[in-house]
Amino acid sequence: MAGPVTMALGAFMFRAHGFGYTDLERTLDTSWAELNTAGRLNALQWTGPKSDVVVIKGVLFPKAFGGTTTLEGVKLAAKNGVPLMLVSLGGRIFGRYAIQKVTDAGTLHDRNGTPLRDAYTLELKRSSGGISLRSLIGSI
Repeated sequence: MAGPVTMALGAFMFRAHGFGYTDLERTLDTSWAELNTAGRLNALQWTGPKSDVVVIKGVLFPKAFGGTTTLEGVKLAAKNGVPLMLVSLGGRIFGRYAIQKVTDAGTLHDRNGTPLRDAYTLELKRSSGGISLRSLIGSI
C-alpha cells in the first residue's frame, strides 16, 4: 500500500503513502559582492552561485503505512557521505545532493515505545561534483 512514486533521492523513493513528503522548499543563493562607490549607490558584482539547498519535510505513520526503513536508509547514506541524485516524478532532475541534516521526531508512542507518527526533515545541499573526503581516503 505504498502508492505511486512522486520523487526519488537516489534509490530512496518518496511515495504517496509510506515514505512521503508534505513540503519541498528550495533556496538558491547567488551572491553579489558590494563595491564601494563615491557619490552614488554601491556597485554590485556577481560572484556566481554559492549554494542550492533543498529542504524536504514529511510525516510517517509507521504502523499504518510504513516508511521507517526508508528513513533509516537515508540516515545511513548521510552517515556515509554519499551524494544522491534528486529526481521528481515529472522527470525533473534537480542534480546530486549531499544530505546535510536529517531530523525526525516521533510522537504518539504505543505501549512498546514505537511512534505512531514520525515527522522528519531532510536538508540537502547541491554537490558540485568536486573531490570528496571519501574519494581521497579511498585512493590511499
